[in-house]
Amino acid sequence: MANEKLSLNIHRAVCYIVLVLLTLISLFPFIVLVINSTRLHSEILKGFSLLPGTAFLRNCRNLFTDDNIPMLKGLANSVYISALTAFLTVYFSAMTAYSVHMYRFKGRNVAFRFIMLVMMVPPQVSALGFLRLVIKMHLMDSFMPLILPCVAAPVVFFFMLQYMEASLPFEIVEAARVDGSHEIRTFNTIILPIMKPALAVQAIFSFVTSWNNYFMPALIINSKDKKTIPIIIAQLRSAEYMKFDLGKVYMMIFVAIIPLMIVYLILSRHIIKGVTLGSVKG
Repeated sequence: MANEKLSLNIHRAVCYIVLVLLTLISLFPFIVLVINSTRLHSEILKGFSLLPGTAFLRNCRNLFTDDNIPMLKGLANSVYISALTAFLTVYFSAMTAYSVHMYRFKGRNVAFRFIMLVMMVPPQVSALGFLRLVIKMHLMDSFMPLILPCVAAPVVFFFMLQYMEASLPFEIVEAARVDGSHEIRTFNTIILPIMKPALAVQAIFSFVTSWNNYFMPALIINSKDKKTIPIIIAQLRSAEYMKFDLGKVYMMIFVAIIPLMIVYLILSRHIIKGVTLGSVKG
């Protein structure tokens, strides 16, 4: 009995050590980013250091006072595009999944397979045709081509459908219909609250994907005031050698990930609540 208890404690200690090491490895790039954002360009060139520097405010001032880098405008543009993209993606994907899950209409299987087929097509394959469509519709240098196509998100639809099949009983919707609730009201007031964990997960993924998107904005956006964060970072990295400042680059990347952390902290509580609620019900 004592040997089994000792073996269990050793096994648990090894698991904790491995988990701590994996956590440190995952956090190491972020630690390097934070430390380098406090160091000067000359200090960064000397090599890695675990001790933070004293140039945090200087790098921050250099970043936000540079007329060639519209950082605040870029942050506002990226937040606007990413927030709308995340909302439209999760809402309409959940609505599409709800219709496929709840209704047994003719052609349902065909529609599902078509959506799955679209999911297999890489975005780069249709980029040229999409760009020509944008030009013909006179939407170049506009945010609309970056937001509206996100209404159709096959991957998010598939995730929502799987979640509904696992956690959405037909009886709830039927009871709402008996009480006289129309479909839109049922979806907005009953289905969406049940789907909060799935919505939060996909909203995080959609926000991050849109925030990091460089390919399409670089093709569509031309105006300086409409550039997004990835374009501004790429612009700064391509600066001349004499004007290149690693401290400013690290500071920009550090500032750029702050909205992502805020979104995750806000939405992650819905994920935790959903997991806790599911375990209690189970």
